[in-house]
Amino acid sequence: PYKVDTDVGLVRGDQKGYNICNGTTEGPESLCQTAFVNSLDDFCLWAPAEPGHEVGDIEGEMIAWCTKGGHGTRIIPPGTITGVQFTKTPDYIQVVGFMDQTKINMIAGDAGGEMDPHGADRRGNPMGGLLYTSAWTGSYAQASEWHNFNGNNIFCLKACDPSGPRPARYCEHIFDIMGCGFNAPSDAKDGVFESCASESQDPPGEYVNAAGNTVTWKQGDGTVPYSVRVPRSTSCSQFRSEDIFEGGVTVQVPGAVASATVTSRGTSTSISTTTGVSSTTSITRTSTSDSTSITGSATTQGTPQNSDTLSGGSSNAVVGKGINTVLALLAVAVSFIAFA
Repeated sequence: PYKVDTDVGLVRGDQKGYNICNGTTEGPESLCQTAFVNSLDDFCLWAPAEPGHEVGDIEGEMIAWCTKGGHGTRIIPPGTITGVQFTKTPDYIQVVGFMDQTKINMIAGDAGGEMDPHGADRRGNPMGGLLYTSAWTGSYAQASEWHNFNGNNIFCLKACDPSGPRPARYCEHIFDIMGCGFNAPSDAKDGVFESCASESQDPPGEYVNAAGNTVTWKQGDGTVPYSVRVPRSTSCSQFRSEDIFEGGVTVQVPGAVASATVTSRGTSTSISTTTGVSSTTSITRTSTSDSTSITGSATTQGTPQNSDTLSGGSSNAVVGKGINTVLALLAVAVSFIAFA
């Protein structure tokens, strides 16, 4: 469909953009709201169509900005992304990294906010926003559960596997002021561009208390009583940014690793084993430490976890909205036909 959100006359207005995106829509004026996250070199972020607005005020109007052409979107300018880690886990894929957010129409210093397919009115943020990936099977599939945080020159976008046991929990949407370190802990470092296999994080808010019970902390409950565990990544392949974003290098999706089965206050008690990873010309390392530049720690509710972590944005309700997958896939099919 041209617009998947056909609601009109409601409080938040109409869908800003459209979902059939191809060569005729691609460029600096694109209002495409169909995004993708496929690999280290091929992903999109939700960002403003025009400069001058804080993310928290226009989450419903964000449009897709992508690292590569071919999706009918705006293209993220060279030099915007200064470091990024792509990880594939048994439950989700994600990109976490650093950027000059002013190059994608965000205000300098804006703490940002959260985009997800839910929202208080079930229309999503952005309204009509769709996300697809080919990382799970090699064929495009819609990610019905995802979240994207942008702000303070940091970004994270996670898409949860709909065939997994808990996609809604790994891509939770009720921790909108907690940022990347809480919702998408990773080993991303500024200046490093790498693709890794990884175990899965603990679902946001979930931890093992002193009594050995698995409990869930909720936003608004006060100080976070635990340190967020950074999932262990392995078989990481590193690349030069100019090769993957400007030089045409295609980065293969890494294999996932077995997820940790038992966790205790921020440390994993199991050892990850790889199921395979592919890479092109790159520097490869086999594992990472548990420390990270974008990680979670104890915090008082409503404040950033650390200076490198996002906060801010408007609240989202627990309820979600499922967009018709069949109709949405039609938009992608039309896009690919146009490029053929």
